[in-house]
Amino acid sequence: MKIYGDSNSGNCLKVKWVCDKLAVPYQWIEIDTRKGETRTPHFLKMNGAGQVPTVAFDDGRTLAQSNAIIRYLGRDSVLIPRDAFAAAKMDEWLFWEQYSHEPYIAVCRFLIVYLGKSASELDPEKVKRGYAALDRMEQHLASSRFFAGEAVSLADVSLLAYTRVAHEGGFDLGRYAAIRRWIGEAEAFLGLPPAR
Repeated sequence: MKIYGDSNSGNCLKVKWVCDKLAVPYQWIEIDTRKGETRTPHFLKMNGAGQVPTVAFDDGRTLAQSNAIIRYLGRDSVLIPRDAFAAAKMDEWLFWEQYSHEPYIAVCRFLIVYLGKSASELDPEKVKRGYAALDRMEQHLASSRFFAGEAVSLADVSLLAYTRVAHEGGFDLGRYAAIRRWIGEAEAFLGLPPAR
């Protein structure tokens, strides 16, 4: 299996983390999206949307979209709750992450880290929506150890990717004690060093 990914992308790292945790063998192929490497004819044949991560399986099939990939790779593992309702709650958080979290937390980080913008140049609406996402996470984690119950699931992997580096996008995690506790526990579970 080949993972085409950008190691600076949280969406790509999710796939790597799941493979590493579950000991799924893979070959990582580094893709530089800013150099147009997702726009080559070879890449577009694998993924017409021209996005990473993209996984190419040995039988020629490909799969895109980080949460779809980790959902597939994590099937029948400890990362998906056995209880059907708990698994559905995990999916609820996976969908929410891509719609209500990543477009704000990750985009603000991209603008600061990769485009050199200052925090004062960020779209105030994106910042507001990013903090709204963090507020919702904090509220949930104040009464639940992880996102789909008392064990790490794919929901935690997905949300961890950009939350652990939210400060790089100008977000102050100082007031989020439950999120900081959760980041540490999820990083330890996945064998990750603490985010800088």
